[in-house]
Amino acid sequence: VLQKVMILTIQAYFDAITNKALYEARRQVTDLAEKTLNATSRREMKGAAALNDSLQASSALAKAGLNQSRSGGDYQKALGVLKNTMGIPASTQINLPIIEGYRKTDIKDLRDWLAEAEESHPAIKQARAKWLSDKAKITATRSEGLPTLDGTAYVARNGYPNQGLSYVNQTVVAGGVAINFPIFDGFDRTYKVRGAEAQAELSEAQLQDTTNQIMTDIIRAHADAVTSLGTLSYSERLINTASDAMQSSRRRYYQNVADILELLNAESALADAQQERIKAIADYQAAKLKLLGSAGVLGRLGIR
Repeated sequence: VLQKVMILTIQAYFDAITNKALYEARRQVTDLAEKTLNATSRREMKGAAALNDSLQASSALAKAGLNQSRSGGDYQKALGVLKNTMGIPASTQINLPIIEGYRKTDIKDLRDWLAEAEESHPAIKQARAKWLSDKAKITATRSEGLPTLDGTAYVARNGYPNQGLSYVNQTVVAGGVAINFPIFDGFDRTYKVRGAEAQAELSEAQLQDTTNQIMTDIIRAHADAVTSLGTLSYSERLINTASDAMQSSRRRYYQNVADILELLNAESALADAQQERIKAIADYQAAKLKLLGSAGVLGRLGIR
């Protein structure tokens, strides 16, 4: 139950900071489009740009503002989901950090994840405890059909229990042993032992099935996490290249070497690169969360 609640809470948290990052990125795109429109308008007034340039820049600004507005709505919805998941009032103010980066050391070797899960995963521990308990029941059931030995002893001084005191100073020590030999119970004990053995075999099969399922989930989640690390690397290269291209197009436009379409396309490519970068980080965080959940090691110390 704890693992499931934490998965929901952490997923809602990552969704919120991802939507915040998207909103901030699109707000920056809007600011950039506004600066481009202002610069184009000034160039038009000086006769260095055509009216069509201003119209296209204005259209790009309107589109950027529309995307920013939608991102703002998605961010507010994500905040509401996070508050509801945490069980806090909707009026509570939450200050979220900038979307988190990544470290390659966050993803350990697959063998380490498998070994840790096999040792401490709650579902595996539960299934293993059930199997060991059923194995112990076999021994207990067999023991019920074996001969039993009962012993008794007592010490009486100056008399016996439930009798008056004796005038003679004496001490009596007595003891006894009783041995019970089961003769025939209609094979009832045999059936019970077989039933206990069958239950233990079933529990062992369930333990193996649970372990196999969890190991399969971990292998898949680990592969997704490793893949997302590679995607992060390429998205970082993409956003750096798009930023350099946009700066180059802006300089070329101001020097009358490039037209407004080249500049707007470069700005659009930068916006797309920012979105891809944020999506790559969000996918990585989701993959890491799934890996932690599959391994059953979710906790405050396991989440960075």
